[in-house]
Amino acid sequence: AEMENRLRVIEGQIGGREKMEAFYGKTVTQIKAEFRPIIRDQLLSREMEHNLTSDISVTPREVEKFYKSLPFDSIPLINAQLSFQQIVLYPKITPDDKALAFAKMQEIRNNIVREGKSFATQARINSMDPGSAPDGGTITGTRGLMVPQFEAAVFSLSVGDVSDIFETEYGYHIVKLNERKGDNYVCQHILIIPEYSNDALTKAAYSMDSCYQQLISRELTWEQAVMKYSNDEGTRQNKGIITNPISGGQMWDMEDLNQVDQQIYILTDNMEKGDISQPNLYFNIYERKQGVRIIRLMERTTPHRANLQDDYELIKRAAENQKKQEIIEKWTKDNISKAFIRIDDEYQDCDFRFAWPIN
Repeated sequence: AEMENRLRVIEGQIGGREKMEAFYGKTVTQIKAEFRPIIRDQLLSREMEHNLTSDISVTPREVEKFYKSLPFDSIPLINAQLSFQQIVLYPKITPDDKALAFAKMQEIRNNIVREGKSFATQARINSMDPGSAPDGGTITGTRGLMVPQFEAAVFSLSVGDVSDIFETEYGYHIVKLNERKGDNYVCQHILIIPEYSNDALTKAAYSMDSCYQQLISRELTWEQAVMKYSNDEGTRQNKGIITNPISGGQMWDMEDLNQVDQQIYILTDNMEKGDISQPNLYFNIYERKQGVRIIRLMERTTPHRANLQDDYELIKRAAENQKKQEIIEKWTKDNISKAFIRIDDEYQDCDFRFAWPIN
């Protein structure tokens, strides 16, 4: 899941899967193989840092002390930032939609298991997983990188076996195990995602147009409209506020928007605080589903030097990060004698932050 999310972000930045492959000069499978040990190390490092710092917090007094300790020229200049709310209505997947997807997967599995057709060919023709379909469904993975249902299927198979159909949040799957060594495996995968009908999308669009009309006529407040119309689990219970996944806060700068959601900037470029957009089609790249949404501009700041009144949360995070870094550095110094590394000759004369014992 982590791998797929990262690849989708890169695809969005570069302009598609083919352009990503051209940029790296490698197939998606080769890119994944190169990224996998990097991501694994990052996940392990992140888990250790979380264990060390999850309970760290700072008091308002500590925040003020941290801010006052900063030299004036070290206080950051804050670019214009924006915050947004959304109402998103995804068309509902009906039992009939799911039944159609399941039946299609049954047919595909029968073609492979009973008719002896090539799994790779069936994956290229039918699979809705853009990451593996072009490579015949091939996935090279290690335990912990995929959703639990996927790994349960992979690790229950013998080499050459094809799994029964199983369901995840993404849809219906089958996998064929090609190789497994310990926690590492190579398999082939086919995904069929239940799809809603065009009528369902049209119905959602009509509903959101009604929502828009009730908002501009003030028949509903924004908060009431969110609870009545939105079915986006990530924002519905938070008045529709869109969290910036890069900073973890509510404010976005232009660079963040370009990475995550360019449509928001286009929709709100000429809007004032409190304005709402007309309903627009929206594709959620993380959950791979399309819906209709209305955007509200919560705030638009002007460029300024950070201060406690306007940027308290930003300064608080900086103070927390400094405190966490101090904890991590202390832990590293306390444990560094237990770790041994090899340094290539060309780096022997470099200055290192920590005194690593060299074996």
